[in-house]
Amino acid sequence: MPEKKTFVKDLAAGQTATDVFCLGAARLGQAKNGPFWTLVLEDVTGQIEAKIWSPAAQAYADLAPGQFVWVEGQVGAYRDRPQVNIDRLQVLSPEDFAPDLAQFVPSSEEPPEGLLEKLTELCRAEISHAPWRRFTARVLSQADFRDRWLEAPGAKSVHHSYRGGLLEHTLAVSRLVLSICDRYPVLDRDTLLAAAVCHDLGKAWELTSGPGRDYTDVGRLLGHIVIGLELVEPLLKKCGIEPELALHFKHILLAHHGEYEYGSPRRPKTAEAFVLHFADNIDAKMNQIFGTFDTEEPGQWSPYVRTLERYLYNPARTPRAVAEKAPKPREKDAHQCLLPLKA
Repeated sequence: MPEKKTFVKDLAAGQTATDVFCLGAARLGQAKNGPFWTLVLEDVTGQIEAKIWSPAAQAYADLAPGQFVWVEGQVGAYRDRPQVNIDRLQVLSPEDFAPDLAQFVPSSEEPPEGLLEKLTELCRAEISHAPWRRFTARVLSQADFRDRWLEAPGAKSVHHSYRGGLLEHTLAVSRLVLSICDRYPVLDRDTLLAAAVCHDLGKAWELTSGPGRDYTDVGRLLGHIVIGLELVEPLLKKCGIEPELALHFKHILLAHHGEYEYGSPRRPKTAEAFVLHFADNIDAKMNQIFGTFDTEEPGQWSPYVRTLERYLYNPARTPRAVAEKAPKPREKDAHQCLLPLKA
């Protein structure tokens, strides 16, 4: 098998697509003139939708996410996005092709190991209640948890859908809730940070890692919120979390999707539950928006973003000038600053 030379980022309407890709998704549909396949081809640079139309689609009985395939086809466009119309496809067996996974599995810009270290240090520095410190340390260091943390995506496709994505999202949400706690000191900082760390933990079991991310059986049957709650329940007791704090923590986890229509078993009923819901939503939305544009060039309109139900615009932004240092006050001025104001 020749070395991979064509990547998803290089594919534009009018080009020929001839190379190896991983199947990120595969769905068989039925049209009036026969069956057709809707596929997602992916590599380390991104994803692109592809079609195999009838009658050619009848030659492929079993296509599945995670398979490596040799593709020959033409790149067209559909709804302002490139789409490959496949003329020929060959599923590659492990005997035919030993992939270099670095070419096919997207990863966070910062290595997941560094993200995990930062998240661990954040909890160590910010949590003052000893049981919560023990709890977060166990969640982040327990061997079977740690291995999954490092590999897990943040979602199948919507946001942070790459290796290290779960850690990147979790660290961002944790930092956001701490910023909000600085503004509203009455919030339970320790319980909220512990919940931020654990809110999407179940995704490491809900989704497969590596090429062709897809839902596991337990993911389809239970979902990441229930999975996460089951995973942390024994640790809450082992680490000595007080029952009333554990109850609040579990409510925050159960309510972090915010509304029933978004899969939330409960709606937020405490200030901390609202904070985590909004912080989670902010980071997910920002990741989607920033990942929509190919360049930072202002003035671009995006293709239609189905998950956000709108087109997005990349505006011109105010230049960031280097702030000049304010001159130090003279000794007399500094002394005067300390004097009480006259009535």
